Amino acid sequence: MIQAIGLTSNPRKEFPPAVDDVSFEALSGRVTALLGAPGAGKSTALKLMLELQQGRGVAYFRGRPLHRIAHPMREVGVLLGDVPGHPARTVRGHLRMLCAAAGLPTRRADEVLEVVGLVSLCEARLNTLSRGMDRRLGLACALLSDPHTLVLDDPAAGLAVREGRWLHGIMRAHADQGGTVLFTTREPKEAARTADRVLTLEGGRLVADQEVADFSRTRLRPRIAVRTPHAARLGALLTKEARTARRSVEIVREGGNRLSVYGSTCAEIGETAFRHGILVHQLADEIGDMGPTSAMPPSAVEGDPESAENAQTSVQEAEGLDQGQDQGPDPALVEGYQAFAEEPREAVAVAEPRTLADGVPESNPAPLVGPGLHVGSAPHTDPGPRAHLGPHPDSAPGAHSEPDTAPSPDAHPEPRPARASEAGPLPMLPPPIAVRSAPSPLRPLRYELRRAGGVGTAYVTAAAVLVTSALMAVLLARIGHTPQPRLLAAWPRELPLPPAAIGAGLLGAIAFGDEFRHPALAADRGTVPRRLGLLVAKLLVAAATALLLAVLAVGCDLEVLYLVYGPELISVPADWLPLGASWVGLVVGCSWAGVLAAGVFRSTSAGLAAVVAVPLLVVPLVQKVLEGSSVRSAVGFPMRLRELVLVQWPFGGERHLEAVARAITQPVGGALLLSLVALLGAYVLTNLRGRVR
Repeated sequence: MIQAIGLTSNPRKEFPPAVDDVSFEALSGRVTALLGAPGAGKSTALKLMLELQQGRGVAYFRGRPLHRIAHPMREVGVLLGDVPGHPARTVRGHLRMLCAAAGLPTRRADEVLEVVGLVSLCEARLNTLSRGMDRRLGLACALLSDPHTLVLDDPAAGLAVREGRWLHGIMRAHADQGGTVLFTTREPKEAARTADRVLTLEGGRLVADQEVADFSRTRLRPRIAVRTPHAARLGALLTKEARTARRSVEIVREGGNRLSVYGSTCAEIGETAFRHGILVHQLADEIGDMGPTSAMPPSAVEGDPESAENAQTSVQEAEGLDQGQDQGPDPALVEGYQAFAEEPREAVAVAEPRTLADGVPESNPAPLVGPGLHVGSAPHTDPGPRAHLGPHPDSAPGAHSEPDTAPSPDAHPEPRPARASEAGPLPMLPPPIAVRSAPSPLRPLRYELRRAGGVGTAYVTAAAVLVTSALMAVLLARIGHTPQPRLLAAWPRELPLPPAAIGAGLLGAIAFGDEFRHPALAADRGTVPRRLGLLVAKLLVAAATALLLAVLAVGCDLEVLYLVYGPELISVPADWLPLGASWVGLVVGCSWAGVLAAGVFRSTSAGLAAVVAVPLLVVPLVQKVLEGSSVRSAVGFPMRLRELVLVQWPFGGERHLEAVARAITQPVGGALLLSLVALLGAYVLTNLRGRVR
């Protein structure tokens, strides 16, 4: 159950807020539609509910706001627009990454893929999916954690008829199992056909909260759909009889052999066709702009001749008439038809078949909103959407509307909208998750490993770093005047950082930069959840990647130098231990700086800029601070520490501690340590600010 109370977005410059004091309820076991024209505030209302946008008001999901739910993905499944994933990631890899984040076994991804029909495309890249397949993947992401609530923003926009019907069936199946479904739409037809309750937004305010039956009666027009090979003749007869009986009847020619008749009944039209010997292939009640209400299997809707024939209603010839006898045209009918043909144009308006945006004819166009064919002197009242914009008299936000009193005997019976469950078997949902794994500190680490290894960015970056480092080492050896430690690191004095350190910083910046550019965890808590567990996982993976990159870079440089110049340049330095510690600390520190800076500034470019700024900006500042005779040296610090502790350092620990102290006291090491402390403090502050907000 969803309870939204007073949702109000922040006001914009010279414009009212997009959503102003919206309150409603979406009950469990029901499908609720949030209807509104483009710009009415539907998407903004969903973002306010999910705490993706700042504003006032609160939304409760089964009695708790989203920020008070320990695992939001288990409570709410969200589909907002396209799938927010890296375009180079595969469908299966994307779902398995989300499984790792939610603590689900990897087989859950295959179960969901089978339900949404993407098993054959499991290895396809996200940027190659069509609109329909992307929506299927988005629904798979929403259903992955077996949530109780589904929140979908215009899920059927741009989909084919079959794709939209399948998606609506999934929504209905989820509601039938006791879940809550809230979706937005701009089409009254879709809302009336799919939802149990319709909430109407206009100008950021809730103007109607109605049951679907009330919505169909007040916002949609009942009509009779007629299919006959003699559409023009039947239309002329209905016109003549309505004029004679002084009734208001509107006839819309839908194209081909189809008519839409407003203001009449199936019985009246059937009797007219029976009296005049007109063959009728279909005669059914419909809700205007909504489609047929009779249960029809999907194959019939898609155009299967056999199923369509079984689903159609035929009005046969009159009983007692000889089927083989030609009755011939009725003289009165011919006279009436000629009179109808000679009617002035302003008295008759027949709607032509409309086409969709892509040029395909629309099979079920909306009825005329302007002046149609009004026969008789009785005034015609258009019960269209514009006539009922206010709330239902018996409804209020968050309350159920009771149906009106029984209609009068003269009123036309209102057909009940068809539900997806009546049009055929509902699609299958993924099996429920009965037992969930206990929270584990390794869950963020598994997620980060799948995120980093699921795309080729890390592999391409590492290969480019190794090639650049080897070529630079060969070039420095050829030029000469480069110390051996800097030669093995391919680090000329003119370059602020070696290629391995820059590459490690770039990989670290990508770790958070991709989260903000392609926020796969957006459905969980906004853009990127600022949890310390996720930060620690990214720091550990970045450190391991940087360490591996540092070792491989030195190894490749040694191998290339040996192949090109021989063994004279690859001798091991006597002080290899402090040099190795400094090298590892530099590369790992650059990767951590990239991770923290990208997490604070929400950009990969900002993370890489922070890495490069350490030797260019921070190092000169540190050197300026350390200048002067009053600054003392830290040489002998390990020996003095041993004297203080009075314990023998095992395994030569004083040597390792001295190497660490030397690395820190160097300008680059001190500047890097200072930058890491500042970035970590900024990240913690932003995390605390997000929690308070």
